[in-house]
Amino acid sequence: PLSWDIMYETAMGIARGLEYLHIGCNTRILHFDIKPHNILLDEKFCPKISDFGLAKLCPRNESIISLSDARGTMGYVAPEVLNRHFAGVSLKSDVYSYGMMLLEMVGGRKNTNAEASNMSEIYFPHWIFKRLKLGSDLRLEEEIAPEENEIAKRLAIVGLWCIQTFPNDRPTMSRVIDMLEV
Repeated sequence: PLSWDIMYETAMGIARGLEYLHIGCNTRILHFDIKPHNILLDEKFCPKISDFGLAKLCPRNESIISLSDARGTMGYVAPEVLNRHFAGVSLKSDVYSYGMMLLEMVGGRKNTNAEASNMSEIYFPHWIFKRLKLGSDLRLEEEIAPEENEIAKRLAIVGLWCIQTFPNDRPTMSRVIDMLEV
């Protein structure tokens, strides 16, 4: 298992990579499939975003894009990608996926559990939120030192902010970086 410091640096690296795709390129790139399997770590645990097969280019002067079909992996897909009634598809769709991935990193398990006995176990963000609210450790299998728990809490809070239902309520990747650096 990775140390909490490495997980924090990995989360920061992924956030910086997404920020670059969203605002650093001449043409914005929406990845649409941010998930653990599409993050590669080099020998120094520096993250690299991979698999741009579902990516879509977005002109810099447009904030909402049109999609003919849903894109992404279940469990990481933003609500607006599946149902246009929430809002238009935008950079905030990648923010949602990033948030779900952060919650998985913190909880040390996949974000869905089809064999769970109740809904709060099935929908992982509820489980994380409940543990934060109660002040419980965010990992069941391991004891977390106080300084590591602060990293875990920060990652969880940012992750929860990123997965809000409505895209306008989610932060930009630049704001995510600011929050993680606090």
